[in-house]
Amino acid sequence: MDSQQKFLSFHLGARDTAVISLENITEVLQVSLGDVCSMPQMPSCILGVYNWRDEMLWLVDLEEMLGYPPLPPATNLMTKMMTIVLEKNGKHLGLLVRQLMDIEWLDMEQMKAPSAELFSQSISPFLQGYFINDAERMMFNLDADAIIHSPMWATHN
Repeated sequence: MDSQQKFLSFHLGARDTAVISLENITEVLQVSLGDVCSMPQMPSCILGVYNWRDEMLWLVDLEEMLGYPPLPPATNLMTKMMTIVLEKNGKHLGLLVRQLMDIEWLDMEQMKAPSAELFSQSISPFLQGYFINDAERMMFNLDADAIIHSPMWATHN
């Protein structure tokens, strides 16, 4: 059996790289922050809802959710952000990311298990593991399932 899988890689924070399996991604689109309808009484990482294919798509600042600094408050409403639309069992969630990188073929057998010493408590629940790339850099393999089913918005979705 072939253990290679396709992943979308993108930046997390200033230095980190993360990947999400393509099989969990429905679409990648650019969203103007001015088109996002913010919702009161939500965790700050939830930016609001966006009209996507005539559906309400919840948008999340992935970096803030994972414990990185949030988007700067001065982020202009004209700012366009890349959004990765995850889908799991008919549920969709939009993850705003700063910069997409590439499509990567990664060998699942090379994935290492996440250890508590390596990762902060805010990111650990959302990790399947990590890969070490050719440049000896760590790439976090994010768990789309855990992100979509996070208790953070289970009550709202």
